Amino acid sequence: MSLAKLTSLSTQTLSLLLERQRFQTMAQPPPASTTQHIVRNLDQLRAGILELEAKEGKRTEASGLLRNQFTRMRTMLGNDGEVVELLPPIVEDGEESGSSSVPPVPPPKEPQYVPYSDEPPPSPETEADSTTMLQQQRLLMDEQDAHLDHLSHSVGRQRDISLQINDELGVHTGLLDDLDHGLDNTHNRLRGARKKLEKFGRGVKGNLSTYVIAALIFILLILIIIFKT
Repeated sequence: MSLAKLTSLSTQTLSLLLERQRFQTMAQPPPASTTQHIVRNLDQLRAGILELEAKEGKRTEASGLLRNQFTRMRTMLGNDGEVVELLPPIVEDGEESGSSSVPPVPPPKEPQYVPYSDEPPPSPETEADSTTMLQQQRLLMDEQDAHLDHLSHSVGRQRDISLQINDELGVHTGLLDDLDHGLDNTHNRLRGARKKLEKFGRGVKGNLSTYVIAALIFILLILIIIFKT
């Protein structure tokens, strides 16, 4: 796999990891398909880095950046990243020495057969562009980290505002309960007054004839007094 493809794969994996962290920031479980896709990309990236280092025969700046980014993305994956194997450490020349001072006899050289590939060999311009792309990607990761920190602070402020709103709702609920209790007392008083009025009305209706006779007698007395005078 070429350096450009490895860089593109690393960028795609980083985008998936940032999307996964966004779900975790919102206290939502990330989709399982996203995690599986990230693990699959990390496995491909690991194999591509080893293939690139084996092809170049030494560790370059581009492969070092890819190694650092692979380790960082594996760490961002958390416990799910344990299924992805770590990259083996690079053994520099001169680290391994034999127990004897006699130089080893080099084995006879065999003809190397290079497999056919449609991809052209990487040019210095392509490697420089890939290195620039990796540096830009590192800056993008730093900006994303700052954005996530800002988002975390915003979520904390929203949580504090939610707690304040909850306290105010508790106060308003108490006021509404007191108002409901007062309305119940007023309703009971009105019901008692209505019963008294109904009782008084029934009493007046039952003694209506008595009141009419008394009124007629009173009028008759007045007429008798008027005619006599």
